[in-house]
Formats: sequence, C-alpha cells, structure tokens
Amino acid sequence: MTAYTQLQTRLQAETNTWLITGVAGFIGSNLLETLLKLNQRVVGLDNFATGHQRNLDEVQTLVTPTQWANFSFINGDIRNLMDCQKAVTGVDYVLHQAALGSVPRSVADPITTNATNISGFLNMLVAARDAKVKRFVYAASSSTYGDHPALPKVEDIIGKPLSPYAVTKYVNELYAEVFGKTYGLQSVGLRYFNVFGPRQDPNGAYAAVIPKWISSMIKSEPIYINGDGETSRDFCFVKNAVQANLLAATVQTPEAVNQVYNVAVGDRTTLNELFALIRDNLAVYGISADIKPVYRDFRAGDVRHSLAYIGKTANFLGYSPTERLNQGLSLGIPAHIRLHHCID
Repeated sequence: MTAYTQLQTRLQAETNTWLITGVAGFIGSNLLETLLKLNQRVVGLDNFATGHQRNLDEVQTLVTPTQWANFSFINGDIRNLMDCQKAVTGVDYVLHQAALGSVPRSVADPITTNATNISGFLNMLVAARDAKVKRFVYAASSSTYGDHPALPKVEDIIGKPLSPYAVTKYVNELYAEVFGKTYGLQSVGLRYFNVFGPRQDPNGAYAAVIPKWISSMIKSEPIYINGDGETSRDFCFVKNAVQANLLAATVQTPEAVNQVYNVAVGDRTTLNELFALIRDNLAVYGISADIKPVYRDFRAGDVRHSLAYIGKTANFLGYSPTERLNQGLSLGIPAHIRLHHCID
C-alpha cells in the first residue's frame, strides 16, 4: 500500500477543513474534486481572473450532494488581505494555488504578475500565520531552476531566473522559508513541472501547450512549435500534483516540512514527441492523423530543457506518480473533447 493510498484511507475517517486558493482553476478544481470525494470540508477562494465557474459546476456533477454541501466558496482576491483573512478562518490546511501563471504573460505584464504572485502570496502567508493553520502548501515552479543547465533538476541547485514569473515563484520560496524561521509557520513548496489534465483551459494567449494543441487539432487549426521542437519538458498529469499536495499537507515527519519538492514524473519529452503523442491519441476519435506542425522562433524566457529528480519527493513525502504522459493524455483528452463541444 502506497503512502498516498494510506492517506486517502485515513482522510476518509477524519474530516479536516481545507482552503484551496485558485479553486476555480485547473489544479484547484482537481484538488477540490479529490478532497470532496474524501469527505473533507473545503473552502474555496477565487476571483475568476483565470479560473472558470464551469470548473466548479463540473466538480458538482462528479460528487454527491452531501459531499458538495461540504464546499463553501468565497469570491475574493488574494491581493486583498481581508479576503485572505476571511478565507483562512477555521482552516486546518491551506493549498495555495492562486497565481498568474505563464512566462509570456509575465514578460508582457510584470507588474500584475508581481502583485498577484508576490503581494498576494505574502497576504496569504500573513493570514495563514495569524490563523495558526497546521500547514501551508503552495504551488512553486520549475521555472525557479532558471538558466542552470544540469539535468535532472535537483531542488538545492538553481540558476538565475529567466523571466519575471520565475522571479516571483522564487520569491515565494524565500518568503515561505523566512516565515518558517521567524514565525514557525509550517510550509511546503511544490515545484510543478508542466502539469496537465482535465479542466485545463485551452483558450487565450497564455494557454499551456497540451490543452492548446489538443484544441487546435480538434478545430483543424495550425499547431505552432516554438523553435526546432527539440525543447523538452517533464510533463506531469494533474493527479500526480493532487497527490503531492495532500501528502505535503499531512506529512508528519518534521524533517519533511519547510522544504521545496519537485512534482513531476522524472521523464523528458520533446515538443516533437509530444506533438506525435497527442496526434496519435486524437486519431482514435477520428481526428486527422496527417496534421503537421508549423515551426517558428524560440520564445523569450523559455528554458530549453527540463527534467526533474523526484527522489527527494519520494523519500520525504512518499510521493509515487501514478500516471505518466501517455496515460495522462488518454485520460485527459476525452475531457478536452467534451469541453470543446461545451464551449462551441
């Protein structure tokens, strides 16, 4: 029995109160679904800047009425300290997912990215400290590794940030460390590596590559690859990220707290390989297998290669990824097809 299986059994028998910031977003709504199915109480905070009501509506269809009754929603903004203070009242664990993601977005608008990802993060730390929550788990980022060329990426070896977004996520780690040493706030940072899966938004200028490509292939739109297609990433299915969050929030080993961990699968896939995998998975649904990509210039601020070492996450948290890229695509693509028909 894995550490995560044991935890799920334990949570079924004990009810806690969890706050998910960014609950209407992609990862936030997947956390909500999992926690409600484990009969936990959940408070959600979101301002719908990047999240969607449809994500919450879908979760409601996937849980029982009794489980849904355990969810309370606050329409608020982490940039407002009072909203943060309201949200953490009576909460045991905080899963802080709210942020403005995307390297290109941060390049285009560093001020809003900073306000959300740093000022908003600081508000949440202060509110969590004052409410004396048991644990503060937050979404960190693999972008923190910056220009350091070594592979795989190991938590204690980072380079210089390559984008305003990367700066903000590194500052989060610094603030969390200081709050641990100064105020005794227990925190865990999770450096996500290219998380993907159901309810990930395929639309907009800053959509992630997997949902964007799936949507474009369904609509017979051009598929653009930045650079030569040999850029590589460690793609992580969202169920693995959910597992890491719950393990991080509840781990009882003192040495495991006030640390940062990679959340990935430890595999590297090039964009060319990813394109072929998505095309092959969609062919099952009658979508053309003859699609060819369009290559264009490399994108400013992008890291060339990314691959995570997940040994620390496994050793300290008991993390064991359950789905790799192709398994995740086979699970996630039907949801994207449903979303496409829903939007259209």
